[in-house]
Amino acid sequence: MAINRRNFLKVAGAAGGILLAGGARSGRTAQTPQTPQTAGGSVEFYGILIDTTKCIGCRACEEACNAKWSLPKPKVSFSSESVFEKKRETTPEAYLVVNRFPNAKSPDKPIFVRKQCMHCTEPSCASACLCKAMEKMPEGPTVYHKDRCMGCRYCMISCPFDIPKFQYDSASPFVKKCIGCPDRVAKGEQTACAEACPTGATLFGKRRDLIEEAKKRIYENPDRYYPHIYGEHEVGGTGYMYLSAVPFEKIDFRTDLGTKHYPELTSGFLSSVPLVDILWPAVLFGFNYLISDKEEEGGKENDHGE
Repeated sequence: MAINRRNFLKVAGAAGGILLAGGARSGRTAQTPQTPQTAGGSVEFYGILIDTTKCIGCRACEEACNAKWSLPKPKVSFSSESVFEKKRETTPEAYLVVNRFPNAKSPDKPIFVRKQCMHCTEPSCASACLCKAMEKMPEGPTVYHKDRCMGCRYCMISCPFDIPKFQYDSASPFVKKCIGCPDRVAKGEQTACAEACPTGATLFGKRRDLIEEAKKRIYENPDRYYPHIYGEHEVGGTGYMYLSAVPFEKIDFRTDLGTKHYPELTSGFLSSVPLVDILWPAVLFGFNYLISDKEEEGGKENDHGE
């Protein structure tokens, strides 16, 4: 078939229709969140319930995490309280940190809150990763594969909790964060931080059981707990959840995240990316061909005219 303007437009239109139909189907598929099933013998997500009313700020969880992953010792020793003088964030050398906040209900009893990856049930970092360096494991942890990472840092931009951190000072940098002790969880063992907690402030178990335990504590001790489980519904649900004596914004938690899985908010856009990648170059090539062909015909006419 000779390629002329009419034939090109027919082919481009047909290809566009096919790709658009495929994009619509992939968009509908992407919008269906993958949730853990409890029937048929499938694996159910594990997680952690962090009860800040039980935390005493001993930082045993920090020490256990550092030991588990062979991280550098902190600049401030684990026995020193001077570390609480200012708020800390996670770093490539500290996957878990504990901060201290004032307690309006009991001024003589500050609130200690640990911070680490929340291990979302549908993690936006894994959804944003172009090479599957971030991966949600069937048991619950969201892990990082450094051998797959290309350093784009989309995971950092997409995380609503500001957790993944990049090794900017390293000659061979990677992304670092808590990955939830996947080797231990896969064997049904507690995470290192949960095992080290001396007060029961960090409780490891199946997510469904942890939610039931959290509701029970709130129901039986209404004066002790603020009536909300942080992470039960935030961003569609997280594997690590919290209980608190005060509203969560008082201890620096984001309360503007909504209840939808973040990948669901971008699925329509992401499903259109293959369409743009495939169709747009073809259209540009076609336009280039038509323009070149027209210029060639014009040149021939000028040659005949001369």
